[in-house]
Amino acid sequence: MTGFSTEAQTMSLVAFIAVITVTLLLCVMTGPDREDLDEFYTGFRSLSPMQSGLAIAGDYISAASVLGTIGVISLVGQDGLVLALSTALSLVLLMFLLAEPLRNAGRFTMGDVLTRRAPSPAVRITACIVTLVALFPLLIFQLAGAGDLLAFVLGIDAAGFKTGSIVLLGLLMIIYAAIGGMKGTAFIQLVKTVVLLAAAVAIAALVLNRFDFSVPSLLDAAARGSGAGQAYLSPGLQFGGDGLDLISSQLTVVLGAACLPHITMRMFSSRSAPAVRRSMSWAVSTVVVMGLLSAVIGFGAAAIVGRQQIMLGDPQGKTSILLVSQAVMGESVSGFETLLFTSMATAVFLTLLASVAGITLACANSLAHDLITNGLRRRQQLRAGTEMMLARATAALVGLAAIVLAAASRHWNLQAMVTLSFCLGASAIAPALVYSLFWQRFNRAGLLASMIGGAVSVLILITGTTLVSGSPQAIFPDQDFTWFPYTTTGLVSIPVGFLAGWLATRLTNSRTGVRRQEDFDDEAAEAAILVDTSAARY
Repeated sequence: MTGFSTEAQTMSLVAFIAVITVTLLLCVMTGPDREDLDEFYTGFRSLSPMQSGLAIAGDYISAASVLGTIGVISLVGQDGLVLALSTALSLVLLMFLLAEPLRNAGRFTMGDVLTRRAPSPAVRITACIVTLVALFPLLIFQLAGAGDLLAFVLGIDAAGFKTGSIVLLGLLMIIYAAIGGMKGTAFIQLVKTVVLLAAAVAIAALVLNRFDFSVPSLLDAAARGSGAGQAYLSPGLQFGGDGLDLISSQLTVVLGAACLPHITMRMFSSRSAPAVRRSMSWAVSTVVVMGLLSAVIGFGAAAIVGRQQIMLGDPQGKTSILLVSQAVMGESVSGFETLLFTSMATAVFLTLLASVAGITLACANSLAHDLITNGLRRRQQLRAGTEMMLARATAALVGLAAIVLAAASRHWNLQAMVTLSFCLGASAIAPALVYSLFWQRFNRAGLLASMIGGAVSVLILITGTTLVSGSPQAIFPDQDFTWFPYTTTGLVSIPVGFLAGWLATRLTNSRTGVRRQEDFDDEAAEAAILVDTSAARY
């Protein structure tokens, strides 16, 4: 079915089993060994800046990012390259604007950050709901695609095998999140990042070697293989020349990726503000390098494999990285080249495992800490051991729900799910975080308005995009009820989220007058959000 040799498929299967064994062992060894919330939620902040930075980069370099970005580059050229650069720019934004304040203001979850400014069970509950709505689509997308990807590599096209793969990966992600906690999932991300970078460097080098390390020759061949000619090397091919749609998409990626809860939770595991700065330096460097490698691999896929074969593998190009890994080796494949392909397949498999585990942990932490412990049961303080047991139980609940939904929806095109997650991150979470961290007058009404207003606008607008209907890449390709002119909602929903928070805060502050000002005077200690008061301890 795939054209991959039997030897490569056998080696890949053995490698997958080895990865599962090693990562499970790693989780058991690094996971919390006692009932301590700090150990489960933050790993006692024991990760070094390099380890933390590689874990953050691992969350950014998710399965959706690696497979999707390389696929987009291989199919639409420069627009995909801009997407890769936007992802790196998002991490730079997180590094310079949000990382330190997040680390100083938060303890375990995004709800901790938001309630620092506006303590309220309603804020906790809303933060948990927004976290789940933002992350669950991304989790389902990655889990649903896992079955098809494994079947593609191993040459097994049976529906039962694909469903079984989803169930297996889902059970593994539950174990990683429930047993490993923050430290366990961080080490899996670290290993994934190193393995993926090594494999990507090797494949990119082989691609460049095919063209005598001449980038212009590679780009010319990619333009010919894409079937679009020079339009492939110009912006606008993905969006039909609509500049506003391109701006909306990039704005959504930059803001959304920086603020998704499974990314922001990594800030809380840094031991100090200087440590989080060093961690972000490692993360930015890693993501930039991976972005450049993705560009080479994506252009190489267009040049060597060609658009037609890429589309046969997957209409969104998610198998491009595997197709070019095989094609770049030529007709006679040596044992080393087979090993290289196996390494890339294993890196992709490990990326799937690490990505879904990190997202599952973020959802479970928010359910246990924000919703149950501090939202619904705020008057009855739970023991640390009880909350830790709740976090593990909610990890199982989130994982089982994701398995069922992913298995049921694996026949659909779920690209809209990724877009939905990034739109919610940019439109509901970003306004709430930015205002909470940097606007002293921001209050509970504004916080709730920004999260709810941004989320509702996204959920309404996305139903009218071509990702839901009216295009071959839509969830419902045979129907057409499009009414929104852009692919992403960011151009409208991001201003709605910020405006709703600003307007609600202004209106409620004007009604409460002096009392609200006194409240803020009492919160003068909030300057600690911007200055790390714990740095002296390290």
